[in-house]
Amino acid sequence: MIISLGLGLVAALCWGVHDICVRYVSQRTGIMAAIFTVLCFGALLLAPICIYFGNWEDLTNPALKRAILSGGLFALASIALYQALAIGPVRLVAPIVGSYPILSVGLAAWSGETIPVLHMVAVLAIIFGITVVARGNSGNSQGAQRLAILWATAGAIGFFGSFASGQAAAALGADLPVILLARLASIFTICCIALPYHINLRPSISQLPLLAAMGGLDAVALAVVIYAGTQTFSTFASVTASIFGLVTIILAWAFLKEKMSLKQWMGVFLVFLSIIFLGV
Repeated sequence: MIISLGLGLVAALCWGVHDICVRYVSQRTGIMAAIFTVLCFGALLLAPICIYFGNWEDLTNPALKRAILSGGLFALASIALYQALAIGPVRLVAPIVGSYPILSVGLAAWSGETIPVLHMVAVLAIIFGITVVARGNSGNSQGAQRLAILWATAGAIGFFGSFASGQAAAALGADLPVILLARLASIFTICCIALPYHINLRPSISQLPLLAAMGGLDAVALAVVIYAGTQTFSTFASVTASIFGLVTIILAWAFLKEKMSLKQWMGVFLVFLSIIFLGV
């Protein structure tokens, strides 16, 4: 359990810093070009380790299919995240994207499982906390705010599916191959979306150093979350990683000067405390 929690915290810190960079990059370069470059840099970092140390002989067809699904969903979720953060503000987008553990409760209810009352209370607390943060968001028009909420919700759904598929693939015994294949599937998905619409995937040269750093952070975060699928209590890693939004909000407050009222801070902490509760 301690290992899974530690892996989740590493992922949360990496994605928290990464998302602050997204807020900066998404307003200065094309979103698709930024995502494509970040994914490519991440793949370049992961490839030597995964190819050399990977247990490729243990890669089965079910694991391969889950890895490809994980990568495709991760690409779609990334597009939604970048779009949401481009609209902003971070304090509204981050809690929604980080609330993907709610979907675990939804799936359990759909499959006929009995949902503990405390878990239902936690879900309601998350929704209430997000509402508190949104109502204090006077800097954005209602239309822009709704659009940011829609993109952030799509991102949460995509990340939930990606992490669940990736961990399921890694649990089948080929963690490093799964990590690399998922990343390659993400790149392929972006190309399949961009090429038919002639979307330029070449980033600005001046943005390359930052995009390279983002690629490293993203690769490390995704790798440790998927690797956690090989550990006991792997769900703890996903839940702990989901607090990356709290890291992002704190950094946005410190460096982007996003103003936060006391009520909004209380709403943010309520959301993330409830998210953690859902996973324990």
